[in-house]
Amino acid sequence: MRIGVMSDTHGWIDPAVYEHFAGVDEIWHAGDAGNLDVITRLEAFKPFRAVWGNIDGFEVRRATKEYLFFRAGSKDVLLIHIGGYPGHYAPRALELIRSLKPDIFVCGHSHITKVIYDRSNGMLCINPGAAGRTGIHKVMTLLRFSIEGDNLSGMEVIEFGNRGGKAAGEM
Repeated sequence: MRIGVMSDTHGWIDPAVYEHFAGVDEIWHAGDAGNLDVITRLEAFKPFRAVWGNIDGFEVRRATKEYLFFRAGSKDVLLIHIGGYPGHYAPRALELIRSLKPDIFVCGHSHITKVIYDRSNGMLCINPGAAGRTGIHKVMTLLRFSIEGDNLSGMEVIEFGNRGGKAAGEM
Protein backbone atom coordinates (compact mmCIF):
# COMPACT_ATOMS: atom_id res chain seq x y z
CA MET A 1 0.00 0.00 0.00
CA ARG A 2 1.50 3.32 -1.12
CA ILE A 3 0.37 6.36 0.91
CA GLY A 4 0.43 10.08 0.10
CA VAL A 5 0.19 12.46 3.06
CA MET A 6 -0.64 16.15 2.93
CA SER A 7 -1.93 18.94 5.13
CA ASP A 8 -2.76 22.62 5.22
CA THR A 9 -3.94 23.12 1.65
CA HIS A 10 -5.96 26.14 2.81
CA GLY A 11 -8.48 25.95 -0.02
CA TRP A 12 -6.11 25.27 -2.92
CA ILE A 13 -4.55 22.24 -4.62
CA ASP A 14 -1.45 22.73 -6.73
CA PRO A 15 -1.72 20.64 -9.94
CA ALA A 16 1.63 19.03 -9.01
CA VAL A 17 -0.15 17.18 -6.18
CA TYR A 18 -1.91 14.99 -8.75
CA GLU A 19 1.41 14.13 -10.40
CA HIS A 20 3.18 13.34 -7.12
CA PHE A 21 0.27 11.25 -5.86
CA ALA A 22 -0.47 9.47 -9.17
CA GLY A 23 1.09 6.24 -7.91
CA VAL A 24 -0.37 6.19 -4.39
CA ASP A 25 -3.18 3.91 -3.28
CA GLU A 26 -4.56 6.30 -0.69
CA ILE A 27 -4.25 9.97 0.35
CA TRP A 28 -4.36 11.14 3.98
CA HIS A 29 -5.07 14.84 4.58
CA ALA A 30 -4.17 16.05 8.08
CA GLY A 31 -6.54 19.03 8.21
CA ASP A 32 -6.99 22.63 7.12
CA ALA A 33 -8.37 21.61 3.74
CA GLY A 34 -9.86 25.10 3.62
CA ASN A 35 -13.00 24.27 1.68
CA LEU A 36 -15.18 21.37 0.57
CA ASP A 37 -13.89 21.61 -3.03
CA VAL A 38 -10.45 20.41 -1.88
CA ILE A 39 -12.06 17.40 -0.19
CA THR A 40 -14.31 16.46 -3.13
CA ARG A 41 -11.54 16.85 -5.74
CA LEU A 42 -9.14 14.64 -3.79
CA GLU A 43 -11.87 12.07 -3.03
CA ALA A 44 -12.58 11.86 -6.77
CA PHE A 45 -8.87 11.33 -7.49
CA LYS A 46 -7.90 8.58 -5.01
CA PRO A 47 -9.23 6.78 -1.92
CA PHE A 48 -9.06 9.54 0.65
CA ARG A 49 -9.09 10.10 4.41
CA ALA A 50 -9.23 13.55 5.99
CA VAL A 51 -9.75 15.32 9.30
CA TRP A 52 -10.81 18.90 9.88
CA GLY A 53 -8.41 21.59 11.02
CA ASN A 54 -8.70 24.85 12.90
CA ILE A 55 -9.42 26.97 9.78
CA ASP A 56 -12.07 24.61 8.41
CA GLY A 57 -15.66 25.78 8.47
CA PHE A 58 -18.94 23.94 8.89
CA GLU A 59 -19.02 22.25 5.46
CA VAL A 60 -15.58 20.67 5.87
CA ARG A 61 -16.27 19.72 9.48
CA ARG A 62 -19.54 18.08 8.46
CA ALA A 63 -17.70 16.03 5.78
CA THR A 64 -14.79 14.99 8.03
CA LYS A 65 -14.04 14.23 11.69
CA GLU A 66 -11.82 15.71 14.39
CA TYR A 67 -9.59 12.64 14.21
CA LEU A 68 -9.47 9.24 12.52
CA PHE A 69 -8.12 6.00 13.96
CA PHE A 70 -7.76 3.19 11.41
CA ARG A 71 -5.59 0.31 10.20
CA ALA A 72 -3.24 0.50 7.25
CA GLY A 73 -1.56 -2.83 6.62
CA SER A 74 -0.95 -4.07 10.14
CA LYS A 75 -0.35 -0.56 11.51
CA ASP A 76 -2.77 1.45 13.66
CA VAL A 77 -2.87 5.05 12.47
CA LEU A 78 -4.07 8.16 14.31
CA LEU A 79 -4.75 11.18 12.07
CA ILE A 80 -5.51 14.58 13.65
CA HIS A 81 -4.77 18.18 12.69
CA ILE A 82 -3.22 19.77 15.79
CA GLY A 83 -0.85 17.18 17.18
CA GLY A 84 2.63 18.37 17.98
CA TYR A 85 5.65 16.09 18.19
CA PRO A 86 7.48 13.97 20.80
CA GLY A 87 7.73 15.84 24.08
CA HIS A 88 5.47 18.63 22.78
CA TYR A 89 2.09 17.06 21.99
CA ALA A 90 -1.12 19.07 22.04
CA PRO A 91 -3.31 18.01 25.00
CA ARG A 92 -6.07 16.39 22.87
CA ALA A 93 -3.51 14.56 20.73
CA LEU A 94 -1.69 13.25 23.82
CA GLU A 95 -4.98 12.02 25.28
CA LEU A 96 -5.69 10.08 22.05
CA ILE A 97 -2.12 8.75 21.80
CA ARG A 98 -2.31 7.41 25.35
CA SER A 99 -5.71 5.79 24.89
CA LEU A 100 -5.40 4.47 21.31
CA LYS A 101 -1.65 3.65 21.21
CA PRO A 102 -1.12 4.15 17.45
CA ASP A 103 1.87 2.83 15.51
CA ILE A 104 1.76 5.89 13.22
CA PHE A 105 0.70 9.36 14.34
CA VAL A 106 -0.07 11.88 11.58
CA CYS A 107 -0.78 15.56 12.14
CA GLY A 108 -0.51 18.91 10.38
CA HIS A 109 -1.00 22.49 11.60
CA SER A 110 2.63 23.59 12.12
CA HIS A 111 3.48 23.83 8.38
CA ILE A 112 6.79 22.18 9.34
CA THR A 113 7.69 18.83 7.80
CA LYS A 114 8.77 16.31 10.44
CA VAL A 115 9.23 12.56 10.54
CA ILE A 116 10.32 11.48 14.03
CA TYR A 117 10.20 8.18 15.88
CA ASP A 118 8.78 8.62 19.38
CA ARG A 119 10.46 5.92 21.48
CA SER A 120 8.43 6.63 24.61
CA ASN A 121 5.13 6.01 22.79
CA GLY A 122 6.47 3.45 20.30
CA MET A 123 5.17 5.27 17.22
CA LEU A 124 6.30 7.09 14.12
CA CYS A 125 5.22 10.76 14.11
CA ILE A 126 4.59 12.28 10.70
CA ASN A 127 3.81 15.88 9.76
CA PRO A 128 3.80 16.50 5.99
CA GLY A 129 4.30 20.25 6.33
CA ALA A 130 1.97 22.34 4.17
CA ALA A 131 0.74 21.82 0.61
CA GLY A 132 -1.04 25.15 0.26
CA ARG A 133 0.18 28.54 -0.80
CA THR A 134 -0.68 30.43 2.39
CA GLY A 135 1.03 30.16 5.76
CA ILE A 136 4.44 30.42 7.36
CA HIS A 137 6.17 27.78 5.22
CA LYS A 138 8.44 28.77 2.33
CA VAL A 139 8.20 25.54 0.30
CA MET A 140 5.12 23.37 -0.26
CA THR A 141 5.64 19.77 0.83
CA LEU A 142 4.03 16.33 0.68
CA LEU A 143 5.09 12.93 1.99
CA ARG A 144 4.93 9.50 0.37
CA PHE A 145 5.70 6.10 1.85
CA SER A 146 4.72 2.44 1.68
CA ILE A 147 3.17 0.10 4.22
CA GLU A 148 3.53 -3.61 3.54
CA GLY A 149 2.21 -5.68 6.41
CA ASP A 150 4.21 -4.59 9.43
CA ASN A 151 6.86 -2.71 7.43
CA LEU A 152 6.89 0.99 6.66
CA SER A 153 9.41 1.95 3.96
CA GLY A 154 10.35 4.39 1.23
CA MET A 155 9.60 7.60 3.15
CA GLU A 156 9.93 10.53 0.73
CA VAL A 157 9.66 14.25 1.44
CA ILE A 158 8.50 16.01 -1.72
CA GLU A 159 9.20 19.72 -2.10
CA PHE A 160 7.17 20.95 -5.05
CA GLY A 161 7.01 24.71 -5.17
CA ASN A 162 7.43 27.96 -3.33
CA ARG A 163 4.56 29.10 -1.16
CA GLY A 164 2.75 31.98 -2.77
CA GLY A 165 4.34 31.30 -6.13
CA LYS A 166 2.38 30.60 -9.26
CA ALA A 167 1.28 27.05 -9.92
CA ALA A 168 1.96 25.34 -13.21
CA GLY A 169 -0.32 26.83 -15.82
CA GLU A 170 -1.23 29.95 -13.79
CA MET A 171 -0.66 33.42 -15.14
